[in-house]
Amino acid sequence: MNNRDRFRHVLRFERVDRLPRFEWATWWDQTIKRWEGEGLPSNRPEGEAGVVAIMEFFGLDPVWQMWFPIQKPGYPSMPHGQGPVEDMRSYEAVREYLYPEIDWDSAFPPEVRERHAKGELAVWFTLNGFFWFARSLLGIERHLYAFYDQPDLMKRINDDLFAFNKRVIEGLTNYIEPEFMTFAEDLSYNHGPMLSKSLFDEFMAPYYRELTPLLRARNIVPMVDSDGNVESCLSWFIDGGVEGLLPFERQSGVDIARVRERHPDFRIIGAFDKMTMTRGKEAMRAEWERLLPIMRQGGFIPGVDHQTPPGVSMAQYRDYLDLMWEYTERV
Repeated sequence: MNNRDRFRHVLRFERVDRLPRFEWATWWDQTIKRWEGEGLPSNRPEGEAGVVAIMEFFGLDPVWQMWFPIQKPGYPSMPHGQGPVEDMRSYEAVREYLYPEIDWDSAFPPEVRERHAKGELAVWFTLNGFFWFARSLLGIERHLYAFYDQPDLMKRINDDLFAFNKRVIEGLTNYIEPEFMTFAEDLSYNHGPMLSKSLFDEFMAPYYRELTPLLRARNIVPMVDSDGNVESCLSWFIDGGVEGLLPFERQSGVDIARVRERHPDFRIIGAFDKMTMTRGKEAMRAEWERLLPIMRQGGFIPGVDHQTPPGVSMAQYRDYLDLMWEYTERV
């Protein structure tokens, strides 16, 4: 079985010879800098090709991720947590620097399409979600008030984002058929979602209900990327046609056994507690044992539940990989 087919089969709860060996959240810059001092080659290609090169250096299954740029040159740079939009007028001013045409050959270069066609390379892509994107425009605090104070602005932004995302999905399979995708949302932290179900139903759910059938019709598994404790809002996404989520951060209190019991057909990526990685191989083995029963149920690709911290040495990361090899075979 080749790399591409493993992803396709496991995400459909079908048999595989082993689970994919995958890091969805590739490594912190500080982590890479440390590892370069410990033997990781630094002469890598730029961009996503360089990420794939690191995967292959460690023997992981190579996977190409595409984030479709949503800003054009001239979009105003803002401090972290702030955005250039205050009201409808400022959104109209910024809008000319948003929603570019897609350069498909840059998104999926010929060598990527060739390796994917051969089954050597799996492919996924990420779109801005309907919580995430408005927050990037408005800034964190203004965004949360806008659900109540500027609902027309919120809906205008998400209408435009919907049109852009739909254009990406409809054009995508002229070039390639990815195994899965994620909507970037980050709408939860350790105490759960930052909005109510009624706000989700009004401002987000209608767009998910229209886009997820387009993805499934193209054999692409629709998933969501949200940090934090997502357990209480999984059913919201499921009602919108979403079929999986990552990364199920252990530190937030998420219990994937409980998730799978409540949602037996829901796909899971991630879930390995990154905080065990500096505690020695036996602590990591205990974490793999925690995940093993869910791994055996299918529909689960285990990996670090967010980026590997810079406190993890390359030797410790190789211990983690040794165990990944063992447990992805054992299922």
